[in-house]
Amino acid sequence: MARFLWTGLLVTVLIATPVAFWIRAEAENHALVNARLITQRLADYAISPLVTTQLLAGDPAAIEDLDARLQPWLERGAVLRIKVWTADGTIVYSDVHSLIGQQFMPLDPEMLDGTGGNAALEDQNELENEFESGSGELVEVYVESAAANGEPLIFEAYYDDDAVRDEQSMVLLAIAPIFLLSFAVLQLAQLVPGIQLARRIKAQEVSRRKLLQYAIEASDLERRRIARDLHDEVIQDLAGLSYVMEAEEDHGAVEQRPLFARVRSILQENVRTLRAMTSELYPPDVDKLGLPEALSRLAASMKDHGITVALQIPESCDIDRDQAVMLYRVAREVLMNTVKHAQANTVHLSLLRQDDSTVMTIRDDGRGFNPEASSGEGHFGLRLMRDTIREAGGSLEVVSGGTGGTSVTATLTRVPSAA
Repeated sequence: MARFLWTGLLVTVLIATPVAFWIRAEAENHALVNARLITQRLADYAISPLVTTQLLAGDPAAIEDLDARLQPWLERGAVLRIKVWTADGTIVYSDVHSLIGQQFMPLDPEMLDGTGGNAALEDQNELENEFESGSGELVEVYVESAAANGEPLIFEAYYDDDAVRDEQSMVLLAIAPIFLLSFAVLQLAQLVPGIQLARRIKAQEVSRRKLLQYAIEASDLERRRIARDLHDEVIQDLAGLSYVMEAEEDHGAVEQRPLFARVRSILQENVRTLRAMTSELYPPDVDKLGLPEALSRLAASMKDHGITVALQIPESCDIDRDQAVMLYRVAREVLMNTVKHAQANTVHLSLLRQDDSTVMTIRDDGRGFNPEASSGEGHFGLRLMRDTIREAGGSLEVVSGGTGGTSVTATLTRVPSAA
C-alpha cells in the first residue's frame, strides 16, 4: 500500500509540475496581452492627439503639454518609461528629454503592418535602453498609432514586471487548487481498489510461499518414505539373500560355488548402492548435528561417486533452524546435480558468516552448462530452491561459463537461532 501511495504522489508531482509551468506561461501571456491593450488605449486616446506638428518639430511647449498629460501615469508608477518613435528610428518624444531627437536603427517594418504591436518580458540591453538597462526584467510594449497629422508612429512603454508576476500568482492560485483537488479526488478514488489489489497480491505471495514450503516438505516426506521402504524391505531382503548365497558358496556343490560367489558379490554391491541411496534420500537431522557437521557428512558421501569435496566451513554456525535446513537442501541438490551432470572431479564448498547474512558457495570443476537454457530435466529442484530462498528474502545465483565449472551461491539474511 505504501508503494501505491508513493507512486500516486510521484505521479501527482510529475503531472502538477509541468501544469504549473504551463499555467505560469499562460498567465504571463495573459498579462502581456493586457499590457498591450492598455498601451494601445494610452497611445490612441492620451498621447496621439498631443503628437502635433509642433511636437514633431521639437517645440518645448508641445513637449510640456504631453509631459503634463502623462505625469499622473508616471507618478503612480503605472508606466515607467514612454517613448514615441518615427519609422526611421527617431525618438520624437520621451519622458527622458535627453532622448528626444536621437536616432537609432530604423524600426522593423513589421511594427507598422497593423498587427497590433507586441509585448515581451525581458532585460533591456539595447542602445536605446540606456535608462532602463539597470532595472532588470521589464515589460516592454510596442504599439502602432499615428500623430495628429496622420503620420504613422510607434509608441513604446515600459512597465514594472510586478504586474506580470502578480497576475501569474493570481491565476496560479486560482487554478492550481482546483486542479490539485480534482487530481487528489482521482487518486483517492483509485486508493481503495489499489489497497485491495495490494492485499490480494500480498495474499497470493503468502500463498505461493506456503505452497513452495509444502512442496519441499512433501518432497522430504516422500524421500523418507522411499528410504524407509527400501531399508525395511528391499535392502533387508537383498541382504538376507546375500547371506544365503554366502552359505551356498561355503557348503554347496563345488562346481556351483563360483556362481554363488558372483551372485553374492552382485547382491552386496546392490545393497551398498541402495544404502547410499537411502542416505541421500533421508538426510541427517540438521537440528541435532548442526549445519557444519551435516554438510561435512554430505561431502563425505561424495567420495562414493569419485568426487572430492574441499570444505571451508566454521566449526559451529549460529543460524536459524529453517535457514540451516534450507542451506542443507541447496547443498544436497547442487551436489546431486554435480554427480548426475557435471562430470566433475573436485568440488569446493564454503560457508561464510557475515554481519547480516550467511553465504554458502559451491563450485565444481565440471563441464558447466548454460543457466539460461537449462530449464529442462535435472534442474527443477534447484529452481524450486531458488524460489524458496527468494521468498525468504535471500538469493540463489548460478554462474557457469558453459565451457567448464559451475558456481552456485546461496545468500540468506541472518536470523538468530532460536537456541
